[in-house]
Amino acid sequence: MELTTDADDEVVSWIAVGTPPIYFGFGSMPLESPSDTVAMISAACTQLGERALICSGAADFNEIPQMANVKVVSAVNHAAVFPTCRAVVHHGGAGTTAAGMRAGVPMLILWIGAEQPIWAAQVKRLKVGSAQRFSSINQESLVAALRRILSSEYVTRAREVASQMTKPAESVTTAADLLEETASLGRLG
Repeated sequence: MELTTDADDEVVSWIAVGTPPIYFGFGSMPLESPSDTVAMISAACTQLGERALICSGAADFNEIPQMANVKVVSAVNHAAVFPTCRAVVHHGGAGTTAAGMRAGVPMLILWIGAEQPIWAAQVKRLKVGSAQRFSSINQESLVAALRRILSSEYVTRAREVASQMTKPAESVTTAADLLEETASLGRLG
């Protein structure tokens, strides 16, 4: 998620010519109808006067028509792109959640399954965003959720939490140190 992608320069250029977009990404989660999802996102963002950057991930967005307020790419460097966005809307994977929190922008988790409701609950508990099940979302509820997380309360709180987050490399080093320390104590139990 911190690796460069083929679309990075194109995305940075697109972001630079307009207002900061709302990022939408669903990782490896399959979407029942990518075209309906993009249409709903576009309509909601149009209603709010926002632009949308959609990362297709595992979904097939090849047949989706281009829309003026929407840019669709297959992958982005989360660490580089998220801080330039107004908000991050995603599936609630652990890595994407952490990247969103580090970026200091509010997020909306539209969880699909697995452990995603756990991360969604943490985002709500920390008051850096909101969450709901993806299958329950529609244009009206998406607009309401985006309005809520774009409020100054969530923006301020997201920035506060971001200032407390550690960098990924530091987290890995700390985890490795703790593991080595535990291993040096010998077998537990």
